[in-house]
Amino acid sequence: MAIDLTGVLANVTTLVEGMLLLDTVRFASPGGGQPVFDPEKGEYVYPEGAVLYEGPGAVQSGSLPETASAVVATQPWVNETTSKYKAFTPLTAPTAARDTIVTVVRVHAGGDQTLVGRQWRAMDPSQGGTLGVIRVTSLDQLQQSAGGA
Repeated sequence: MAIDLTGVLANVTTLVEGMLLLDTVRFASPGGGQPVFDPEKGEYVYPEGAVLYEGPGAVQSGSLPETASAVVATQPWVNETTSKYKAFTPLTAPTAARDTIVTVVRVHAGGDQTLVGRQWRAMDPSQGGTLGVIRVTSLDQLQQSAGGA
């Protein structure tokens, strides 16, 4: 006997979206150019191009930051870290391309308000699957250097 998962997945999708997609995120194409200092935030922000999606979503840390070392053992450590995060959006959101800029626009009450305005870059196109209930995009946080960008 075959089981029709369509209704089951629709119910799971509704449940997961209602529990996880509490914030507003923006996916935009890279605008090109150098980061610009935002005096209100006190940090540099990367220019955004066309907005591809703005709506319900979430950004969560995927693991601890990783610091890469130089290829030669006698060379110093590289200052840049890879900060792995995941963006979650509904399946109706477009698939993000590599290098899409993801920005947290609004955080739900009780959430971490310091995430508003923080930016990440999509490391790869959004993941998908035939039994998916939510879209997942791997991210790397856009870093701030000591002297600005």
